[in-house]
Amino acid sequence: MFTGIIEAIGTIKAINVSSMGARITIDVGSLSMDDVKLGDSIATNGICLTVVEYGADHFSADVSNETLKRTGFANYTVGQRVNLEKAMLPTTRFGGHIVSGHVDAVAQISQITDNGNAKDYWISMSEEIAPYIAEKGSITIDGVSLTVNSLTEDQFRLTIVPHTSEQTIMPSYVAGTSVNIEVDVMARYIERLLLKKDNKHHGASSNVTEELLARSGFIK
Repeated sequence: MFTGIIEAIGTIKAINVSSMGARITIDVGSLSMDDVKLGDSIATNGICLTVVEYGADHFSADVSNETLKRTGFANYTVGQRVNLEKAMLPTTRFGGHIVSGHVDAVAQISQITDNGNAKDYWISMSEEIAPYIAEKGSITIDGVSLTVNSLTEDQFRLTIVPHTSEQTIMPSYVAGTSVNIEVDVMARYIERLLLKKDNKHHGASSNVTEELLARSGFIK
């Protein structure tokens, strides 16, 4: 589990692709590896990767064909910079929102404009993920916990302050850049409860209703 607060910017040192997937090696930059162990998770551009080898300045992870298919890793190259965050600890200050490291879609930056000392990023929104994105709701872009500031039928807008730009790879974005998107995990589970998808397979009944969720403050 992650918070979406980026700890360091890393660089892809090597990508070795085979029919079974890929082995990727990341130079971790300023990320401390002192407490990292084999099997630990490190979010890399929002993708949860398992450490299979590491040193003081790098780690390696295996990337499945499924991950290559569903994330930006399909087009990543050696030398590319990536956002890094180690898995959160029970004692970690929760500064972002709940991030699982499971990418829901890859989308494109459609426009970048100035907004005072900040920048507005407009990002395309497919029909597949549109129902899970809400104005003033949380979303993860390449591993960064952000707030959706406005929506149109097929796009959403993020306003990025200088500090976020300085701590992430967002200054490298241009119109057409592809980014990994993870929607708010609560939205996915609420939809599943409302539609009672599990009931089709398990024959279980559910007392969770839209009225109950509204009373409890989950929806308005």
